[in-house]
Amino acid sequence: MIPEITLDMVRVTEAAALFSSVFLGRGDKEAVDQRAVDAMRGILDLLDMKGTVVIGEGEKDQAPMLAAGEHVGKWNEDDPEVLIAVDPVDGTRLVANGRSNALSVIAATEDGKIAPLPTYYVDKLAVGKELAGNLDIEATPRENLRIAAAILGVNVSELTVTILDRERNHPLVEAVRTVGARIRLINDGDIAAAIATALPDGGTEIYMGIGGSPEAVLAAAALQCMGGEIQVKCWPRDKDEIEKVEKSSFELHAVYGTKDLIDGEEVVFSATGITDGSFLKGVRFTHSQAITDSIAMRSSTRTVRRIRAYHEIAYKTITTKSGGEVSIFNSLLGKRA
Repeated sequence: MIPEITLDMVRVTEAAALFSSVFLGRGDKEAVDQRAVDAMRGILDLLDMKGTVVIGEGEKDQAPMLAAGEHVGKWNEDDPEVLIAVDPVDGTRLVANGRSNALSVIAATEDGKIAPLPTYYVDKLAVGKELAGNLDIEATPRENLRIAAAILGVNVSELTVTILDRERNHPLVEAVRTVGARIRLINDGDIAAAIATALPDGGTEIYMGIGGSPEAVLAAAALQCMGGEIQVKCWPRDKDEIEKVEKSSFELHAVYGTKDLIDGEEVVFSATGITDGSFLKGVRFTHSQAITDSIAMRSSTRTVRRIRAYHEIAYKTITTKSGGEVSIFNSLLGKRA
C-alpha cells in the first residue's frame, strides 16, 4: 500500500471527528452520525485510490452514505484498489450524551480481504501481544483467566476484563466475578475497549463478550498492527440470521481469528478521538484552534503513530459529500460556508 494512504486515512477520521464533535452532548445521536458520515465520505473521495466499502453504515444506521459496496476515492486508472471498513462514530450515544471513549475509525487493505460477517453480533475475545495465541474463546472464563494470570505472572484478582454492559453479557459478568477478576463494564465503544488490551497503559488485559460484528473487524485491523489477537463466533439473534449464516461462507459454530476478519499485504488502521477515552483525547476547542488526537497503524511494520493536530478554526474547512467545503468556524455557529 502506498505510504500516503496511511496518513490520508488520518485525515478521514480527523474530519469525521471534527465535524461530529460539534454535536457533543446535544442528545442527537442521528445528527452525530450523519455529520461524521458526510465528512468521512467527502474526504475519502479526495484520495488517490479505487476504494470499495466492504463494511460501512448498515441498515440499522439509516445513513445515506458509506454503505457496503459503495465506491470511494478518485478511481483514476493507476490508483490502487483498496478495500475499506469504516465506523464514522463508534459510540454515537457516547457523543450525543457527552461520554467518553467515542472514536472515528477506518481500516483498509490493499491486495487483501475484509470479511463481512453475516450476523449483527459476534461473541468476542480480544487480547494484546503477550496473551495472543494462548487463550481460547471456546474455553470457560475460569480457564482463560487462569492461563492469562499464569502468563502475565499475576494473580487472577489483578486482571481486568472489559465487557460491554448488555443483558446478553450478564452471565459472562457473573462467571468472571466468580473467578475473582476485576471487571470494567462499558456502555458503548467496544473498538476502543478491544484495542486497549494491546496498549501498555490500556487498563485492561482481556476484552470478552457479545458485541457488534463491524466493530470486531475494525478491532481486528488494529490488533493485527499491534501483535494482538481477536477471536469471534457468530451470534445470531433469530432464525433469519441463522439462515443467513448457513447461506454464507461462514459456519455457525466456527471460531474466526484476526486474519480471518481482515488481511492483506498491508493493513492500515486509523482512529481519531471524538470524546476523551482510554488512549485518545477527544476533540478540544480553544478560542482559535481545534485539537485532535489520532492513532495510525500499519501491519507490515507494526508501526504505531500518535498524531496530535492543531487546526486553525478560521482557516479550517472540511470537504463534505453533501455540501462541498464547510468552514469549521461556521459549523460551530450552525451555519454553512
